[in-house]
Amino acid sequence: MTPLLLGVLDDRSRLACHLQWYLEETAKTLAHGLCQAFQKRALPRALMTDNGSAMMAEEVREGLHRLGILHETTLPYSPYQNAKQEVFWAGVEGRLMAMLEGVQELTLELLNEATQAWVEREYHRTPHSELCCTPLERYLADPDVGRESLGSEDLRRAFRAEITRTQRRSDGTISLAGRRFEIPSRYRHLERVRIRYARWELATCDLIDGHSGAILCALYPLDKAANADGQRRRLDPVTNEPSANTAPGIAPLLRKLMADYAATGLPPAYLPTPHLNEDDPEPAP
Repeated sequence: MTPLLLGVLDDRSRLACHLQWYLEETAKTLAHGLCQAFQKRALPRALMTDNGSAMMAEEVREGLHRLGILHETTLPYSPYQNAKQEVFWAGVEGRLMAMLEGVQELTLELLNEATQAWVEREYHRTPHSELCCTPLERYLADPDVGRESLGSEDLRRAFRAEITRTQRRSDGTISLAGRRFEIPSRYRHLERVRIRYARWELATCDLIDGHSGAILCALYPLDKAANADGQRRRLDPVTNEPSANTAPGIAPLLRKLMADYAATGLPPAYLPTPHLNEDDPEPAP
């Protein structure tokens, strides 16, 4: 297989935020490389890519939107719009790959190690003809407009697509990409649920609050073999009626509040309605 290089460049300074070789060009590898670029150089305000299938994948587009990054694409068949990246590829072919021509067995690990050493020790420290300085000097001299990056787990969970599924009343599961995921019993009253998932990572997905977008819990595939002989507890019916097991009398919390209020020595802050005698005339309306 022919390795492919993913490169993320800073538009102003030409600094390489992250470079990594992969054996395939998919949304999974793109999200993997973007997460590393964000953690190295902070979250950008905007990102420009071409119109490849990996760049236009739903997980990538929703992930960038979720991170507050404006995703802009070049016009079809217009590589001149991404000229800075094309010039960088020429440097990779003319300098980096030329120094690796004598390697007989070039593995992916060795290729990535050599690329990281070349970009950090040579490319970032070589004066650029248009900048009149090195990319590293330009990057450090410019004002910092980046935002603090999220952690690895939060970035990984950001690059997920969001869909709606109907919960099965019989067993409390949903169907997702040919697999069944079990909904916790505390959410069994939801008829339609919002799910956030990545097609390349179906070992888990997230249950989302449809109003706020907050993650409620993680969902896992249903283990049919384990559930075949398992004993499930009986669930109470879903109802909005108050429980019949309410103890008589004042609730403990309210009793404590009333005792604390009485301990202040203040009279109740209301005026009681005067009682009327039977012989007193009715008050005028």
